[in-house]
Amino acid sequence: MAARSKARKRAFQILFEADQRGATVQTVLADWIRHSRSDDRQPPVNEYTMRLVEGYAEHVARIDELISTYAVDWELDRMPAADRSIVRLGAYELIWEDETPDAVAIDEAVQLAKEFSTDESPAFVNGLLGRFKELKPSLRRENH
Repeated sequence: MAARSKARKRAFQILFEADQRGATVQTVLADWIRHSRSDDRQPPVNEYTMRLVEGYAEHVARIDELISTYAVDWELDRMPAADRSIVRLGAYELIWEDETPDAVAIDEAVQLAKEFSTDESPAFVNGLLGRFKELKPSLRRENH
C-alpha cells in the first residue's frame, strides 16, 4: 500500500475513533502519537496523517455543513459512522488539499468505503464527493 494511502487510512481511523469516543480529533491524534512513542508495536503517525487530521479539524464546521447540505436523504448523525468519517476526510482532502488530484481524493475515499463500510457506501461516498468536486470552486470561495 502506498504511503499516502496508509496515511489516509490512519487519518480515517483517527476521525472514526474520535467520532465513536465523542472526543476531538486533536485528542485522538495526540493519543495515537503518544501511543506510538511508548509502544514499539504501534506504527508512528506520519506527517501526512497529521496534516489531514489537523486540516480536517480546522474546517470541521464547514465540512459538516457541506455534508448536511448535499447528502440527499441523509442527516449527518443518522449516517453510518464509517461513512461519516470517510466523507469528512474526503471532503477535506478534495476541497483544501491542493496537491492531491481530485480524482485521487475521491478514489481513495471510495476505497476506504469498500474496506470499512457497507456495500452501498462506495456509491454514496463517490456520489457525494463527486458533487463536491463539481462545486469545488464555489465551495472554496465561500470559505475564504
